[in-house]
Amino acid sequence: MTTTAPRLGNALARLLILAAALLGTLLAGAAPASAHAALTGSDPKDGAVVATAPKEVNLTFSEQVAMSPDSIRVLDPAGRRADTGEMRDLCSGSVVRYGVELRAGLPDGTYTVAWQTVSADSHPIAGAFTFSIGAPSSTSVALPDQTPGGGLVGTLYGIARYLSYAGFAVLVGGGAFVLACWPRGASVRPVQQTVVRGWLTLTVATLAMLLLRNPYTGSGELSDAFDLAGLKTVLETKTGAALTSRLLLLGAAALFVAVLFGAYARRTDPKEKKDLAFGLGLGGTVVAAGIAGTWALAEHASTGLQPGVAMPVDILHLLAVAAWLGGLTVLLVALYRAPSVERSAVDRFSKVAFGSVSVLTATGLYQSWRQVGSWSALTGTRYGQLLLVKIGLMAVLIGIAWVSRRWTRRLADPATREADADAGSDEADEVAEETDESAGREPEVSEAEAAEPAEPTEPTEPTEPTEPTEAIDPQRAAQLARQRAAVATARRKRERDADPERAGLRRSVLTEAAVAVVLLAVTTVLTSTEPGRTEEEAGRATSASGPAAVPDRPVDIRLPFDTGGVDGKGVVRLSLDPGRTGANALHIFVERPNGKPLDVPEIKVALTLEAKDVGPLPVAPDRIQTGHWSASGVQIPMPGDWKIQVTVRTSEIDQTTIDKNVKIG
Repeated sequence: MTTTAPRLGNALARLLILAAALLGTLLAGAAPASAHAALTGSDPKDGAVVATAPKEVNLTFSEQVAMSPDSIRVLDPAGRRADTGEMRDLCSGSVVRYGVELRAGLPDGTYTVAWQTVSADSHPIAGAFTFSIGAPSSTSVALPDQTPGGGLVGTLYGIARYLSYAGFAVLVGGGAFVLACWPRGASVRPVQQTVVRGWLTLTVATLAMLLLRNPYTGSGELSDAFDLAGLKTVLETKTGAALTSRLLLLGAAALFVAVLFGAYARRTDPKEKKDLAFGLGLGGTVVAAGIAGTWALAEHASTGLQPGVAMPVDILHLLAVAAWLGGLTVLLVALYRAPSVERSAVDRFSKVAFGSVSVLTATGLYQSWRQVGSWSALTGTRYGQLLLVKIGLMAVLIGIAWVSRRWTRRLADPATREADADAGSDEADEVAEETDESAGREPEVSEAEAAEPAEPTEPTEPTEPTEPTEAIDPQRAAQLARQRAAVATARRKRERDADPERAGLRRSVLTEAAVAVVLLAVTTVLTSTEPGRTEEEAGRATSASGPAAVPDRPVDIRLPFDTGGVDGKGVVRLSLDPGRTGANALHIFVERPNGKPLDVPEIKVALTLEAKDVGPLPVAPDRIQTGHWSASGVQIPMPGDWKIQVTVRTSEIDQTTIDKNVKIG
């Protein structure tokens, strides 16, 4: 009989259309909010030129951050500390602002403000900007190229994050699969090994994150992972408390695993087994929710919009992911290593997976609205683009899961499958019987040899009767052992491949698991990426979205560019201060897409007032430092709607011109 893969049908299409409609509805009505700290303002402003030295420098953030005495450093043109190191908490209501006092008698020149802190959702953030006293000057300050949370430590921390998610899914999903779908699997060794490895992976990954947390949010040096003072500081933070709580809950999870594969697996009385299963299910759910809560309490869900709703939703989301992907992993192991898994178990898991997908759809839509908030953020930010990739992978995963569900329905009846397996293994049984008999078979004797009289023998002394013994040739015994092993392997393979539906199910589940691995990797990156809401808010705070300038207020614009060459993509941030007629100070910052300064050979600016047919007025800024260009005394002869053109050259042949209109009063 030829078996073909079942078609998905219209139900999956209806489900995806419904999900897209709900996502569109939620995103269309979103309101601004923050969920990942970003610098939204400073005094003095980035690139400002002040007549006299300010008494302090203060920074404003979009959400609460963890500050230390060295979180804000002000460096003079020679690279020396210009601040006193005394941090001031200037927070008031919903405004998150911190400042640092400056030393008295600071000379004129360009000063660099470097800051680094940890946002309330556990991610390290950092940045730098400059301001000038009197007039801009050259500076010898060299800021580190490595972003916070980057380098080798960042890579190791990211791997540990991924493994912690994977271990959690296998531990929780595997235990749920055994209790809810396949109780007999508690005594199957491959299943036991898979769940135990999930527990070990989560435990080791959590310990690694706890040790790496200090260098991850600080120096970036791997050797600081064993700094006891740094570890003590980490334990006093919200993330450190969450990781410690996770380790304690993993102790309870170890007890759950021991009972599940010990006392529960050995129970034979149905009533006792049912009572123990109820206790394990209740206790396991509490422990699993507690472990999931350690993520919700320390990351994106704990801050920003509606944290009281977001944290329970995040816990449900993680539990649904674990029930689906972890159960899928154990099912895959069972299909390949324990082919006797019943159709009823696969069918029950199919229902569990469907329920998990429903929960994931609802919680995922809420999280998407909360973290993205608008269509522009969905397509124009890195978080939104990663979210689109995740949605695409989810759609693929749901499609494959639908195929697996159809294969499950077409599985042969277990009794029929066993009969087919027995019939198909008759030949192997016959071979095995012949092999077994050949070990003790007497040598055949011809009739002629039997008719010949036996030659007389010398009488011997009577001896005590002894047990009959056989001399077995060691080579023959080894050959028989190899034959028996081959027959046993063939029999197991024949049982595993007893019907084509089961083979099709194995293939679809394997494909589903492969896509799930990629999906989990994207999710891990997504949880450490600045949400789209915050990125857009930061852009609105640092640049004019509809740049209508007013007197004594700088004109700030942000212009993406792409020259088409190597290292040709980036963003130009331009500030014209005070943004009115007369003399203005111009500051230009050229950055890579990741926010790092980009050194380009040449920057040119031209100002045109087309309504009055004035210009273009050329401006040739001077290079101050990597990615920073400046020009003083830029004359704006009259108010109006001016077009600012910026020409960026990134190599000898690659350049582009970008422009934007701004209203100058």
